[in-house]
Amino acid sequence: MARAQPAPEAGQPAPPEQPPSRDATSVDDFDYEAFSAMMRRRSETPYAEPTQPLPEALANLSYDEHRSIRFRPDNALWRPEPLNYQLQAFYPGGRFRDMVRIFIGDGRRFDLQRFSGADFEYRAPLDPGIFQAIELPGAAGFRLHYPIERPDYFDEVLTFLGASYFRAVGMGTRYGLSARGIAINTATQSPEEFPRFTAFYIVKPAPGDETLRFFAELDSPSLTGAYAFTITPGPQTVMDVTVRLYFRNAVDRLGVAPLTSMYTFGENDRRGRDDFRPEVHDNDGLAIHRSTGERLWRPLKNPDELALSYFQETSPVAFGLLQRDRDFSHYEDIESRYEIRPSLMIEPLGDWGRGLVELVEIPTRTEINDNIVAFWVPEKRPEAGSQYEFRYRMRWSLDAQGPDGLAVVAGTHAGVGGNAADEVPANTRRFAINFSDGTIERLPSDAVIEPIVEVPDNARLIHSAMDRLPDGGWRLSLEIEKLNSAPVELRAKLSVLQRIVSETWLYQWTGAV
Repeated sequence: MARAQPAPEAGQPAPPEQPPSRDATSVDDFDYEAFSAMMRRRSETPYAEPTQPLPEALANLSYDEHRSIRFRPDNALWRPEPLNYQLQAFYPGGRFRDMVRIFIGDGRRFDLQRFSGADFEYRAPLDPGIFQAIELPGAAGFRLHYPIERPDYFDEVLTFLGASYFRAVGMGTRYGLSARGIAINTATQSPEEFPRFTAFYIVKPAPGDETLRFFAELDSPSLTGAYAFTITPGPQTVMDVTVRLYFRNAVDRLGVAPLTSMYTFGENDRRGRDDFRPEVHDNDGLAIHRSTGERLWRPLKNPDELALSYFQETSPVAFGLLQRDRDFSHYEDIESRYEIRPSLMIEPLGDWGRGLVELVEIPTRTEINDNIVAFWVPEKRPEAGSQYEFRYRMRWSLDAQGPDGLAVVAGTHAGVGGNAADEVPANTRRFAINFSDGTIERLPSDAVIEPIVEVPDNARLIHSAMDRLPDGGWRLSLEIEKLNSAPVELRAKLSVLQRIVSETWLYQWTGAV
């Protein structure tokens, strides 16, 4: 199906009963339609918690101890073969107690892949003798390696580890934000639920294959899911995803294609930060490409309290979390290398209909917390028995180019309003929005660029101005007065001769007056 809509009703003819089952060690005649039908039937039975306990030595691993266990590269699946991919498993234990089963096959038949303690190395302070003899009940997840940077080295390009979380990289990037299979009740009054992938069915690539296919089971108290993935690593690592969801229960909020990232502070949000680094974040903004042709850019913030933003959309062209600032000197972190964290855009395939893009910003004082979440919320709330399908493309990359001809927001700088000669009122703030690229780069310095600024009733625009930047871009300067304690939602874009020449800058100014 092309759009987010109910999948075939249970009353329609279903494919014949086929494995995989929860206990299967091999699967014959695998078919995505039959796989989906099996997950639908599973949704009609109560959710079963994982019951296979971990050995005590694995269950009690600390965070650092678990990090000391690494898969031996020489034991990677397919390593001796002339293939573009190699697969390694993650060791179970510590906070990764839920097991996944990994099947390998040709697309029709799959066999369970077993891993042993001897497949891993155990670094100090662990005693290898304790762990090597333990029979592993499964794997915590897996990672794929592919020669993305140079032909003689297999880089780690994709990781599935924990619940339904996964990460990927494009050429020139380093792991940053994560994606999830689905989000359930994020930032609602109901407890958040974290569905998990329980089994993967990976199609062994043939020599020369640059694309790899695999399927995944998703399970949770509220729903089941049948997932189909294809991945093609490259300058943009592209993943095509088909999601079929079957609901055991109603959920308050369904988050489709959820993205999870970290934003601690940046150029627009440094208050109270005593850190040698100018900025600390995996991504600096939310981008939305609307079906109308308008492009939205919303800089991220680390708020004082939970902040929710909603963007009503009908069949969006794309949305995602981007890292636009690629200047090392803006981060000065030689270990974390935030300037090469990937951007990720979601491109819906087919008509997703009406809904909204939701942005969740959670206060944090430390960079170890992923405090940013963005996802699609369909207009229709799922009820028990609901069935949905979504298809989308993911692009993980170093450079997410802006739309042709339109200038993009290259930076948002914020600080107190007023001027140095006067006492600054607490309820005024100055914003400097830098625009780059697009046709405005070629305009002369005396060109007339008209800013279109929208200020809500609870604020007042004191001053605005356009100036040429030394590097060829343009700056829109705004001074705003806040009239009450409610959030101020600002919008601005640029026009020349009544033609829009930039994306739309959005900003939510929160805080007491």
